[in-house]
Amino acid sequence: MTPDAGTRRVNDATLALIKQWEGLRLSAYRDVAGVWTIGYGHTGGVRIAQRITGAEAEALLRQDLDRFEAAVDRHVTVPLNDNQFGALVSFAFNVGERAFASSTLLRKLNAGDHAAVPTELAKWNRAGGRVVAGLVNRRAAEAGLWVRGEYVASNTQAAAPPAGPVAANATPLTIGGAIGAAGPALAALVGLPWQAVAAIALAAAAVAVAVILSRRSAPA
Repeated sequence: MTPDAGTRRVNDATLALIKQWEGLRLSAYRDVAGVWTIGYGHTGGVRIAQRITGAEAEALLRQDLDRFEAAVDRHVTVPLNDNQFGALVSFAFNVGERAFASSTLLRKLNAGDHAAVPTELAKWNRAGGRVVAGLVNRRAAEAGLWVRGEYVASNTQAAAPPAGPVAANATPLTIGGAIGAAGPALAALVGLPWQAVAAIALAAAAVAVAVILSRRSAPA
């Protein structure tokens, strides 16, 4: 399928995310839902015992992305930045166009509720009726991509100065750093793998950031 010349394309951050979470398999296999798959999550016309090259896997991914880039472009009626667009393409690529088009996520987004997206993404964490850790982690990564870059100043708005002096030997506190440091301890308390705890915490942080942004942009 040849993409329309006007179709919006995903950025490099999105492509890297999709490749990471789909994984590269050069031999046909059944995914968690029992669907025959190959390459980076390609499912169309896959044959048992089929094998492909890395270059063929890349070509199949680009071909598959054409469809989902067009779907997000067609179904979303509100403005999106590149990372927001990419997060939705990754989501639609994973759950399918029909599920995306009929989702509460899309309905809320098109009503102008951008802040609802991270929470709605987190709900799509099941396959075969059970919660799958890989889907929990992927939804957290998509939520992180959704909110990424929101604080970068444009060339028409100066960035605010720091609130106060920062010591030269101070260690910056980041969400990722805090989660990474606290993850093992939290995992021991709740009895889950610390990576899963970290993913859930990251998703919660993404939701909090989105809510704060929506309140800041709301009219007084």
